[in-house]
Amino acid sequence: MFKNYLKSAWRNILKQRMVSFINLFGITVGFTCCLLITCFVVNELSYDQFRQADHIYRVTRSFYTEKGVEYLHLASIAPAAGPLLKNDFPEIEKETRTLPLTGDLVLKYKYKMFNEQGSFFADSNFFSFFSVPVIEGNASTALADPFSMMVTPEIARKYFGSEDPINKIVQINGQFPVKITGIFRDFPANSTLHPNILLSFSTLNDSSIYGRNKLETSWDNNAFFTYLMLRDAASAQQLEKQFPAFLNRHARYQGELPGYVPSKYSSLYLQKLRDVHLYSHLADEIEPNGSITAVYIFSVIALFILLIACINYMNLATAKSLLRTKEIGVRKTLGARRKELILQLLAESVILAYAALLIALLLTSLLVPWLNKVAGRNISFQILEQWKIIIPVLLLPLAAGFFSGIYPALFLSSFNPVKALKGITKYGSKTIPVRKVLVVIQFTLSIILIIATAVVFSQMHFALHSSLGFNKEHIITMPYNSALNDKLPAFKETLLQDPDIKSLALSSRIPSGRLLDATGIDMATGNSTAPVNITCKYVMINNGFIPTYQIQMAAGRNFDPLQFPTDSGNLIINEAAVRLFGWKNASEALGKDYTYNGKKGKVVGVVKNFHFESMFQEITPVLFALGSLKENAFNNISIKIGGEHIQASIDKIRKTWDQFVPSAPFSFTFLDERFAKLYTAEQRQEIIFTIFACIAIFIACLGLFGLSAFTIAQRTKEIGIRKVLGASMNQIIQMLSKDFMKLVGLAALIALPAGWLCMHKWLQSFAYHVQVQWWLLLLAAFMAACIALMTIGVLALRAAVANPVESLRAE
Repeated sequence: MFKNYLKSAWRNILKQRMVSFINLFGITVGFTCCLLITCFVVNELSYDQFRQADHIYRVTRSFYTEKGVEYLHLASIAPAAGPLLKNDFPEIEKETRTLPLTGDLVLKYKYKMFNEQGSFFADSNFFSFFSVPVIEGNASTALADPFSMMVTPEIARKYFGSEDPINKIVQINGQFPVKITGIFRDFPANSTLHPNILLSFSTLNDSSIYGRNKLETSWDNNAFFTYLMLRDAASAQQLEKQFPAFLNRHARYQGELPGYVPSKYSSLYLQKLRDVHLYSHLADEIEPNGSITAVYIFSVIALFILLIACINYMNLATAKSLLRTKEIGVRKTLGARRKELILQLLAESVILAYAALLIALLLTSLLVPWLNKVAGRNISFQILEQWKIIIPVLLLPLAAGFFSGIYPALFLSSFNPVKALKGITKYGSKTIPVRKVLVVIQFTLSIILIIATAVVFSQMHFALHSSLGFNKEHIITMPYNSALNDKLPAFKETLLQDPDIKSLALSSRIPSGRLLDATGIDMATGNSTAPVNITCKYVMINNGFIPTYQIQMAAGRNFDPLQFPTDSGNLIINEAAVRLFGWKNASEALGKDYTYNGKKGKVVGVVKNFHFESMFQEITPVLFALGSLKENAFNNISIKIGGEHIQASIDKIRKTWDQFVPSAPFSFTFLDERFAKLYTAEQRQEIIFTIFACIAIFIACLGLFGLSAFTIAQRTKEIGIRKVLGASMNQIIQMLSKDFMKLVGLAALIALPAGWLCMHKWLQSFAYHVQVQWWLLLLAAFMAACIALMTIGVLALRAAVANPVESLRAE
């Protein structure tokens, strides 16, 4: 019996080649989209699958204002916390710390010298947490001694070629000799850190680098990533509840006032290692993380497209049912029961679905490199070979085939055999609403995807092209090197001799980065002389920062240490800080006294608000202080160049850098590129939305094509009679299109509020965003209507120009 079903199914598929091809194409595209998105989702859910990862937690830290409002949540904590946590709580089996190096590490061996990224200081037990194979050296002892280092095979080949790198001495930052003690395999692509170089944590004990005392007592420098491994029976939630008392016991700060309670202003939290990638978007993450929201969105898109493809099959199968009425009549006359007919028709659907899966698997393997490029991931097609993935994938055609084939099977098997043999089968009114509902669902989903694409595009255009409050164009940024300390005036003078180099600025942070430095400030406000303690972010700058970035002054002046020697203790604030302190306007802030970091001074200027960070963050109150080289206040150089001779300006800067800082390779980035990278994930979503929206619309149009063919076939004689009675071609087209456009209109009525709600929620992740405009929603509906009208118009036009004599013979 089953063999007979397969034979008959195969014959019918071959007999109706065009319909079978369209169905196969639609389901193949649906399966391919599902498989690609499955690859992406499985990869996102597989991050940090290290040995014992279920017991590893990262410690994070929040900071609060006097009123208990969180103003900063860091993914890293102070260096003293890790060992103290291990000492105080027996639930903690062990702890390890890492310190990522900000900027590049200059590595030199003989004549080879490069800037290297991905460098970390790491504790000696690092590999007991992150189970990456060590190719050479001992994983337990390679990072035990000060000034020892482990590297990846790529770094080893880069500097040593075919030489054995073990025990070779390299120089870092032109100052410190370090011994290579091991080689570790590259971290998996699906991990939240990817070190290329690991320096022994004990190296930080050297006072010229950091100092043992700071490591053991400092609670101010919260740049250390700390991981805990809990014992099997330990509860992270119960341990977390003890952290406030822990902070009150240990957290001490220089100059703290009597009665200071650390847990009032700071909290520690535990974050499961495997949750970091999808659920953590804290300040100072090691790498940009993914998002569980993106996983949900892409999963829904996959479901949308598969659903549209299945509905498409239903529409086409029933639209072409006229071709099979006599076949069904003969089968019923010969004794075929309805159950057998349903199984026969379902077999056709399932066979087609499995054929689609085979093609989809081939297409997916070819398209995975494209997915990696668009999504910015390193996904392998082999990720689908896991048993928990391959079994659902193999069952998918069975489910899709049943879902898409059950309605046509019930529909066709219900024919009256006598009428079917006479070829006078008519479809009852009950069937029409079902088919219309299916088309409405298709276009509702498609219009929602169009709306999503349009809103994402609009927001990205807004983020990338709206005014930031300063000029980011033609600014080159570079890491500051301490070798410039004694040569800075000469370095600056040499550069500015070139008329295409406009200005130079120094700062602790640059726009496009996060404002992570914060401090309390006592500021006299209103008519009261009593200080008000408020926490603000701060940036150390020189007097070239504001003119280089062309930041507008709202009141007061820029720093001028030559004319005003007391500026070393003064501040410039932004308008957000003015509002925070309660002043009516920027001018009222000028001359106000303050105490900040033990210094007393006055506010000498107020800058207009500008976006230092991305538009995900609100403009926060910022203090700008005049830094000095003696205090190592600067981490960045910003150089403003003209826009006419960009390459010549870069060559001039490179030549000058090599002249003054021969111990470090020249490296730079353009500021506008740094800002563009802030929205990389959203730009990738824009591309994916656009592609999948087009696919959804295309498959939906196939479904509409099916319904059009069905209806026009039903009205062939009517069309002939109307033409004989004088109906014009336009009237025929309008008559045939009107009902279908009503369905698209109904879909739009459903999709517009649903699309607005979804995208309004998505936009809330940005502190500054566009509004979902009414015209944007109407444009999406209009686009869908135009595409649908063109699809219907092809069939309607063919019917309208047909010979009415042939039309009257059709029935």
